Amino acid sequence: MKLSKLLVLLLGMTLSGATLAAGEIVIKFSHVVAVDTPKGKAAEYFKKVAEEKTHGKVKVEVYPNSQLYKDKEEMEALQLGAVQMLAPSLAKFGPLGVKEFEVFDLPYIFDNYEELHKVTQGPIGQSLLKKVESKGLYGLAFWDNGFKSFSANKFLKMPADYRGLKMRIQSSKVLEEEIRALGGLPQVMAFSEVYQALQTGVVDGTENPPSNMYTQKMHEVQSHMSVTDHGYLGYAVLVNKKFWDSLPADVRKSLDEAMKEATVFANKIAKEENDHSLEQIRKSGKTQIHQLTKEERIALKKALVPVHQKMESRIGADLIKSIYKETGFDPNQL
Repeated sequence: MKLSKLLVLLLGMTLSGATLAAGEIVIKFSHVVAVDTPKGKAAEYFKKVAEEKTHGKVKVEVYPNSQLYKDKEEMEALQLGAVQMLAPSLAKFGPLGVKEFEVFDLPYIFDNYEELHKVTQGPIGQSLLKKVESKGLYGLAFWDNGFKSFSANKFLKMPADYRGLKMRIQSSKVLEEEIRALGGLPQVMAFSEVYQALQTGVVDGTENPPSNMYTQKMHEVQSHMSVTDHGYLGYAVLVNKKFWDSLPADVRKSLDEAMKEATVFANKIAKEENDHSLEQIRKSGKTQIHQLTKEERIALKKALVPVHQKMESRIGADLIKSIYKETGFDPNQL
């Protein structure tokens, strides 16, 4: 890490400690997406409810759009205490050393929100959140963003259409394997850099829920989008464990309650915002939207589900099988 960045992180850590010592509890909640995305709106909702429930004991400062830290920096900032709360995408946990979270990156492991919530809101989800404690973090909840679609400057109907395309992904070994399974070339890139990379042709396409694509104006530089719903993009809301443990019990209880309410809000608005964004992309006339036929979806699924087995040694075969059992998915029936 550069010395200047380390000093910024340590300064943030010192300031957060000072606010606690003075009796003012400040939670800096940093994230990398726009205010008008599902995560952006959920963060603001949490701020409102948390401040109400704690009767002013807690002040939540929300910093959207990578104002404080970019994708690759924010986890380290949280571990050091420069910020107190994040909602990083689940793909971030592999590089952190908690590879089990990459199970959420597996293509077509969930077919719908009902299957997904059986996992994120059940025992499997709770056991996954427990795993971050060894990294100095504490997991509060899972928030939805939505199911991803592929975009490019050509029609993406069958697996062969992806061959040779440079596709932007988050940093995830699973997502790298996903793109390779389609014959594409995975390109890891920070979210804040994607629009320009698409505009200049540094990458050919990407995968995003419609809300991310629309709010970041990616639809203005992508002529085609296929509604594939092939993968899930979600977040785990985390706090710095040392900070969390230092809070009075009544404050923790109120923040837990606020997070439960914010999670219901986040998941509801994620579905609404993605439906709305897809319609706005359609109305813009800049991007042709293709709804996969039954045959095209089966072909894509057959191409991508073998990624599950390839990633068993990394993620854990038992974890993958426990999700199959929870959702009723049988890869042998494809």
